[in-house]
Amino acid sequence: MTLARKRWLWTAVSFGALLALLAAVALVVASALAPAERERLSAALAERAPALAFVALVLAFACAGVVKWLFDEYVVAIRGLAEQTHVLVGANEALRVRTDGAREVAEAAAAINRLADAWRDLKRDAERRAQEAAARLEEERNRLAALMAELADGVLVCNAEGRILLYNEQARALFAGAAPVGLGRSVFGLLDRAQIAHALEKLARLARPGEAPPVTRFVAAVGAGRLLRVRAAPFGAAGGGMAGFVLSLEDVTGEAGREGARRALLDSLAASLRAPVANLRAAAENLRAYPDMAPEDRARFHAIVAEESRVLSDRLNAALRRYAEALKAGIELEDMRVADLLEVARRRIESALAVDVALEEIPDDLWVRADSFALVQALAFVVGRLNQDYAVRRVRLAARAEGGHVALDLDWDGAIVASDALALWETEPMQTGAERTPLTLRDVLERHGGEIWPQRAGPAGMRRGGFRWLLPAGEPAPARAVSASARSASRPEYYDFDLFRPNDASRALAERPLAELAYTVFDTETTGLEPSAGDEIVSIGAVRIVNGRLLRSEVFEALVNPRRPMSREAVKIHGIDAATLAGQPTIEQVLPAFRRFCEDTVLVAHNAAFDMRFLELKEQASGVAFDQPVLDTLLLSAAVHPAQSDHRLEAIAERLGVPVLGRHTALGDALLTAEIFLRLIPLLAERGIVTLGAALAASRETWYARVRY
Repeated sequence: MTLARKRWLWTAVSFGALLALLAAVALVVASALAPAERERLSAALAERAPALAFVALVLAFACAGVVKWLFDEYVVAIRGLAEQTHVLVGANEALRVRTDGAREVAEAAAAINRLADAWRDLKRDAERRAQEAAARLEEERNRLAALMAELADGVLVCNAEGRILLYNEQARALFAGAAPVGLGRSVFGLLDRAQIAHALEKLARLARPGEAPPVTRFVAAVGAGRLLRVRAAPFGAAGGGMAGFVLSLEDVTGEAGREGARRALLDSLAASLRAPVANLRAAAENLRAYPDMAPEDRARFHAIVAEESRVLSDRLNAALRRYAEALKAGIELEDMRVADLLEVARRRIESALAVDVALEEIPDDLWVRADSFALVQALAFVVGRLNQDYAVRRVRLAARAEGGHVALDLDWDGAIVASDALALWETEPMQTGAERTPLTLRDVLERHGGEIWPQRAGPAGMRRGGFRWLLPAGEPAPARAVSASARSASRPEYYDFDLFRPNDASRALAERPLAELAYTVFDTETTGLEPSAGDEIVSIGAVRIVNGRLLRSEVFEALVNPRRPMSREAVKIHGIDAATLAGQPTIEQVLPAFRRFCEDTVLVAHNAAFDMRFLELKEQASGVAFDQPVLDTLLLSAAVHPAQSDHRLEAIAERLGVPVLGRHTALGDALLTAEIFLRLIPLLAERGIVTLGAALAASRETWYARVRY
């Protein structure tokens, strides 16, 4: 119940009680009078009814005045004292409570201030000790930050859910123009989900107790035709299992270009060497076919052999010198256990194609040199074609060493596939289920230097088809025991490692604690205050909050050409004039970029209804909708401090001890709003408002939620 309702209720009760008391006194007096006297008294009261009504009205006003005085001196003063105490404890320890209430309330305020002084001294002493204890950790953080900055490769550290915990500037540069890199963002927005899932599955398969953590590699395509070589390694949680993974990124676009040059070299060599080789072969065959030819003819053929051999050698040496670097280039393959590779392939085939896979026992010391992602795709593609064209429902995978290679056998009961059918499959882009890749089976085989051919897998008279894959053998990695001290050593806590705490993916967003969510705090500057009357946005500023930390390095700031005149009043407020906005992008160009910046976050603004109305009116023109939840610091402040009448941004900042800088710039106001929001979260928690759903419900209950634009 609000204070106003309580005051009117108290006034009504006190006035009713006073009337009841007067009525009781009148009844007692009347009962003591004789009947004739009671009649005269009743007649006198009836004659003076207007005067009595006036007296009752005066009493009602007197009751209201007394109740108002009591409320102002005690109830309202105590409520304000409680709200100031919450701010003092939760947000602004420098605040000292004050009151305009009664002397007793003032004495309580003085006692609270004395306790606050003692609490502040204790807190500062604890903070001093914590700072001393954290100084060594800070030094390690600085060393790590310097090391990360000096690395030539990009680095992404992710938790088990794929949320980015750490990145360096090199990683941000590698994805420039493709997708934004930021703390708390999903790595699946940067790299292909299937490739990462495959890498994680393989890492889990490769992990061996007592050995160093495994490493896997793959090549991923990002925006603008760029290729990245990705090296993935896991790290464990304190209680066991995988807590997350580290991705190191290297731009190999140039290497891919050199690979193309190498292939072009091989093609040109084949063309330029064809004639000399043909002449050599013709000369050799003639010398062999006619051993008794005339000496002058034999000498002429010997001269042809010598000349063509010289031409062949010169062309080959020149090409090798010219393209030595291209010949050395090539995308790196990875050594891995054949058993692990085929286990990953089995899971992929059974899940994507619903084909049963029988896997023979394979020695642990049998290793293959392969791009595991591409090779698993190739195996799944071939099994998919068998299933589609020959109704094969069960296959068997086996492998053995064969010289310097690995012979991998894929066989099945049923039809034998002809060589011409296999040759046709080799030239088709591979597709498994709904997943399609432009790579062909021949591309994968050439990349590995491997071959495939059909063979009869069973004894004579038995219909059993099969394929033999010949792949390069790999070198087993030496097992390195990890000491107990190395396993138990804690990694330095830097950036935002609180994101390791697992989130239950099944929980609704409204049930998530406020402290766990990621936010985009934003503000707009406009041509005026009436969005529905044609006013436009001229500037958008935003900053991200992840896990209770304000990320000042992850900001969005853009000027917008409103394509309409600016009012003098608006220019006076934010200082953005028509000359500044000339040549800037339009709102239809800016909003898609802003939508990408704030995806997967909760929006936060001060007086958010105003800013959101501008965004809503541009949904159709820009083609983007901002449909995520929105929190408003104005409404949250009213929910936390209902007894306070001023909820302007400056007033809230002063109340919470937040310095006001950069007002009336979109980014400056967004930063100020973000700091206020972080101070409001613990104050909300004190009132039992700890989830997003509770915060939204509390906001809707405030009077300010009725404002519309």
